[in-house]
Amino acid sequence: MKKLLMACCLLAGVFLFACKPNDSKLQQAVNEKLMATPGVSATVKDGVVTLNGEVTDDTAKQTAEDAAKNVKGVKSVTNNITVQVPVPEPTPSPVTINPDEVLKNTLDSTYKAAGYSGVTVSVMNGEVTLEGKAKKSDLRKIMQAAQEAKPKKVNNKLTLQ
Repeated sequence: MKKLLMACCLLAGVFLFACKPNDSKLQQAVNEKLMATPGVSATVKDGVVTLNGEVTDDTAKQTAEDAAKNVKGVKSVTNNITVQVPVPEPTPSPVTINPDEVLKNTLDSTYKAAGYSGVTVSVMNGEVTLEGKAKKSDLRKIMQAAQEAKPKKVNNKLTLQ
C-alpha cells in the first residue's frame, strides 16, 4: 500500500510540475499583450517578467505593466520601461532690424571706408536701397555689407561698370 501511495504522490507531483507554464510560452503571451504598446518588449525567467523599452508617457508605461501582470502564470513584473522626456521645440531667435538712421549711417561709413564713393544709400522703413555706380567685382562686398547692417530688405538699383 505504501508503494502505491508513494507512486501516486510522485505521479501527482510530475503532473503538477508539467502544468506550470514554461518561460517561452509566458514570454510569447506577454509580448502578444504588449503589441498595443510599441517600443516595449519583455523577457521572462522563472515566471518573472522584465519589461524593457521606451514610451512617450507614464500612462503607456503603466498600461504595459498591467498587461503583463494579467497574463496567467506570471509571478511578478519588473518594469524597466523608461519614459521619453519631451524635447522642447527650439524658439526662433527674433530678427533684429536696425532703425533707419542707424542703417544709413552704418552703410555710409562702411562704403566710404571701403572706397565705394559711387554708391548712394537711402533707407525707408528698414528697407535699404542702393543706387549709383559700382564695379562688378565689388558688388558682392557691397551687398554683404548691406546685409550685415541688418535691414529688413536690400533693394539693389546699382549700375554695374
